[in-house]
Amino acid sequence: MDEAHSVNSPRRVLSFSKRKKQKPGFRDSNSRSRRSSPFSASEVHGPKPSEVYGFVGSISTVVATVIFLIWAYVPDKLLESIGIHYYPSRYWVLAMPTYLMWTLMLTLVFYIGLNFIATPLPTSLNTLFDEYSREPGELDPGMEEGEDRPIDPISDIDITRINDLMFNSCDVK
Repeated sequence: MDEAHSVNSPRRVLSFSKRKKQKPGFRDSNSRSRRSSPFSASEVHGPKPSEVYGFVGSISTVVATVIFLIWAYVPDKLLESIGIHYYPSRYWVLAMPTYLMWTLMLTLVFYIGLNFIATPLPTSLNTLFDEYSREPGELDPGMEEGEDRPIDPISDIDITRINDLMFNSCDVK
């Protein structure tokens, strides 16, 4: 390698030269001569990791489903004739999906139950006030009526004001 700013690869050397005239390009590590490449270093893009994981996951799911269906429906004699002598019992063909469905259903019921337990009662004051509640702040009383008012600070609206607005809207101004 004759340049300080280069990256080794088994087949190519990517050069990041600081000279303004040359653009980063690929050189063949054997010939040492600069060749023009259709891709510069800034134009080479690879797939995103989420795309790769999604592709591998979808292919793995299809392969696992095909293996499961072969195991479930192909007779024992045919499996043994092609050289497969060890495989799980056919009991698991029905038991595994059944256990998975029950596990999913019980997980959902358990999650909903935990949410019911964690939710305060409707009559509790914790439904109205908590550690993040903010009372409305007072503006400067020395301000005159014609002056521009600043925006009120963020605060919670009192429950009595909400009830008046919702249920006595014609009386409140």
